[in-house]
Amino acid sequence: MSRSFPVSNSPFFVLAPMDDVTDTVLRQIIADCATPDLFFTEFVNVDGLQSPGRPQLLKKLQFTAKEKPIIAQVWGKNPENFKKTAQELVDMGFAGIDLNMGCPVKAIVKNGCCAALINNRELALQIIDAVKQGAAGKVPVSVKTRLGFNEKDLSWPGLILKQNVDMLTIHGRTAKEMSKVAADWESIDEVRKLRDRIAPQTKIVGNGDVMSRRQGLKLAKKYNLDGIMIGRGIFSDPFVFSDSSQWFEFSREQKIRLFIKHVGLFASTWGQSKRPVHVLNKFCKIYIQDFDGAKELRENCMKVESTDELLNVLDAAL
Repeated sequence: MSRSFPVSNSPFFVLAPMDDVTDTVLRQIIADCATPDLFFTEFVNVDGLQSPGRPQLLKKLQFTAKEKPIIAQVWGKNPENFKKTAQELVDMGFAGIDLNMGCPVKAIVKNGCCAALINNRELALQIIDAVKQGAAGKVPVSVKTRLGFNEKDLSWPGLILKQNVDMLTIHGRTAKEMSKVAADWESIDEVRKLRDRIAPQTKIVGNGDVMSRRQGLKLAKKYNLDGIMIGRGIFSDPFVFSDSSQWFEFSREQKIRLFIKHVGLFASTWGQSKRPVHVLNKFCKIYIQDFDGAKELRENCMKVESTDELLNVLDAAL
């Protein structure tokens, strides 16, 4: 492959794309705590980007120098829109383009997108080809998916590997399982073995239930993986990418002050017009936890109508 992969170390660690969670604000906070080797955007709909709704979606593609290298993750079902969007993403300075073929949310799957592509492989291949055409060899193209739809089906990742993608991230569950069962790392290992036979140049990243860097390193070593992706682990520990996290020694005041930093950055980045304050509710449980009065403080935080009110509540709690 002529295009260069944005990280050279192995195993590398990746912050997972999570819709309405891993925006530029959270990514900057994570970068200040303990930066991963590679960031992903939230997943962005290419059909929406190529429509009058484009301005509302562009905010999902905002990033700062602090968040580099960063890969844009996209989804949709119109190959031509994938091609156009890929061309734009290259011009925006992204280090790569990732295709979401694994999100199991029912409304998205019902619309024929993401995990639905596991059962519509002709369209999946058209989409991969369209993105490759749009990227024109300038940036890596990758896929994030699951082990299968209703049951494990290794013919699916095998097909993806035959497309000569630069990276394949495997979430260790089927679409049907969503997040209701433990991630199946033995099956991720089977995909890695497939990679060794079919496309040794493709990097394999494992994803599912990783709660610390130490755990990720053990899994990468055991299954000979190139990378580890961590998603929900940041809700328990914003320092999850650190060799030795200091989060569990943080005092009540330190946790509140980090949330104040997050709220302040959110306010300066979005204001009230682009993202309402209630978007911050999901982040309360990252910072406001494991100290006396945390439950009551979280409840007070979720009652506010503006970022100014939220800052006042947090300041009063110090």
